Amino acid sequence: MEKVRYGIIGIGKMGSLHCLRFKYKLIKNGTLTAVCDISPERRQWAEKNLPGVTFFEDYKELMESGLVDAVLIATPHYLHPEMGKAALARGLHTLIEKPAGVFTSAVRELNEAAKEKKGLVYGIMYNQRTNKLYRLAKTLIESGRLGEIKRINWIITDWYRPQAYYDQGGWRGTWVGEGGGALINQCPHQLDLFQWLGGMPSKVIGYAKVGVKRNINVENDVTAYFEYPNGATGVFITSTHDFPGTNRLEIDADKGKLVIENNKLTFTELEVGETQFNATNTKFMPKIPVKKKLVKRITKLGELSQFVTSQHTAILRNFTDAILYGKPLIAPGEEGINGLTISNAIHLSSWTGQPVTLPIDEKLFEEELAKRIEEEKEFNKKKVQL
Repeated sequence: MEKVRYGIIGIGKMGSLHCLRFKYKLIKNGTLTAVCDISPERRQWAEKNLPGVTFFEDYKELMESGLVDAVLIATPHYLHPEMGKAALARGLHTLIEKPAGVFTSAVRELNEAAKEKKGLVYGIMYNQRTNKLYRLAKTLIESGRLGEIKRINWIITDWYRPQAYYDQGGWRGTWVGEGGGALINQCPHQLDLFQWLGGMPSKVIGYAKVGVKRNINVENDVTAYFEYPNGATGVFITSTHDFPGTNRLEIDADKGKLVIENNKLTFTELEVGETQFNATNTKFMPKIPVKKKLVKRITKLGELSQFVTSQHTAILRNFTDAILYGKPLIAPGEEGINGLTISNAIHLSSWTGQPVTLPIDEKLFEEELAKRIEEEKEFNKKKVQL
């Protein structure tokens, strides 16, 4: 195989952008041969913008057409596991958009299906793993220079969404359409990075407020507290109604502190770890000497380059290289369940008013989600919480 033939399932807002990446030849050794969507308007768009690309209304027909080697699934969240399993069963390399799904049991089934297909590549579009600052943070943590993590905090409130955003589509801001709000729509990348850098927590306490100053049925204001097996703690705060917002990640560890904010990473490395320093220190209020302060920025030119070439493009290139040359995936598909587990745990804790230990009670989560979907059918839009 010299080129990977791709089929894109779902050519709405995100799927159509993926199509254009192929049209403008941004994916070396990858070519778009088929697309699928149930919308007549999307068909018209495809016929106008994607000459030579075969259009399907049924995703199974696309998968069985013999026109594609791999699929990129960019449909509504609930469909990702179902379509992913269908693609793998037909011997197709499978890349899914985030999130991996709405609830972990469905994603677990997808992961199991992928394990059985040893020769197929299975990935997820966690494009923010290509960000140079997060990759540097990952390297610093894995090198041991930070030492044992004590605390990880992330405030991510800089994606303002007005009522007009939720009004543009009937599925937005609903349990039946999206399976949640900020946690499942805006935050999958951050929740993935949260565990990619800090590991999986053992206990979660979540507060997810529904419809704060918005006429929606799902959460748009979240505060979550985490505990980890080594005794570390974490806090994750997000909202879609704050302006101006904040995007600040802090990781405090035994040998220093790492902060990422405003396209800048700052790593303060101590001469000696706090645990070792404390064991021998005799002063009343000392300061631990700093060994090194590392500062890395993404320049304006770097921002522009990243915008033009796109982190999504980087994932697609990596996925193509994994198929053709066996290159390791930046975002393996089976890791999609990790961030979703945290999201489900926050929701479940908020719904029950109780701490949630991991692994979560998947059956209870699905029962609680079903309750909210039924309430939504009966009451349509819940009263806004002011």
